[in-house]
Amino acid sequence: MSPLGSKARRERILYVATTTGLTSVEELSRRFGVTPSTIRRDLAKLTADGRLARTYGGAMALTAHPEASLRQRTGEAFEEKRAIARRAATEVRAGETVLLDAGSTVGALAHELRSAKELTVATTGLTALQELSDVETVHVECLGGTLRPLSQGFVGPLTEAALERMTFDRVFLGTDGISPEHGICEADLRQTRLKELMARRADHVYVLAHAAKLGRRPFHAWAKLPDGWTLVTDDGADPSIVAELRGRGVEVVLTEVPASTDPEHRTSPS
Repeated sequence: MSPLGSKARRERILYVATTTGLTSVEELSRRFGVTPSTIRRDLAKLTADGRLARTYGGAMALTAHPEASLRQRTGEAFEEKRAIARRAATEVRAGETVLLDAGSTVGALAHELRSAKELTVATTGLTALQELSDVETVHVECLGGTLRPLSQGFVGPLTEAALERMTFDRVFLGTDGISPEHGICEADLRQTRLKELMARRADHVYVLAHAAKLGRRPFHAWAKLPDGWTLVTDDGADPSIVAELRGRGVEVVLTEVPASTDPEHRTSPS
């Protein structure tokens, strides 16, 4: 596992606190392989930014699993998302028709596909549309519908009706959380229904999610995916969750995340 920069580590600390509600300095120190004093500095920074509340010996989430906007999520775990997107792009072949979900990690994949040749891309996400709108070698189809401002993605009956008219070689889905038992998690039932429909229309199903989302259950809406789907995540994934997913027939691809020399000053791709 590549060492995490302070910004990436703080984002994961925030995910842990949001998932469990309460966490300790000692637990976080063991989890991330850093000293307790380093964790205390991380918690102090997150508290000063108004993202966590300090407790005796640890911290707790300020709110119960709020849905972050796409703008907020774009900067989280940036290096992990970029590595996952680069690995996912290697699965796409010239001449294929692929379906891209909304979301920041799938949006990063769209950025990687700008150099693709002879490709057709259908998408439910504004980020993918913006990334590929000026690429002459990629034919883009927009699956319209009702726009969810938080996710910057289309949902609803119009989107579902458009899906019925196409099939795909591959679909790439985002998620707010992954459970080996329940599937993938979203804040909205319309999103989970749409993801299930998207998965049914493709020969190969991929979920793109950085390691902090594994085992995370922030909401109560779930999508069950067809057997044999593939998770592309980073090398910080919890080995026990990876083993359980593989035991349930999920192919898990672990992507190495390069260490950043300046983790505090990363910017997201356009």
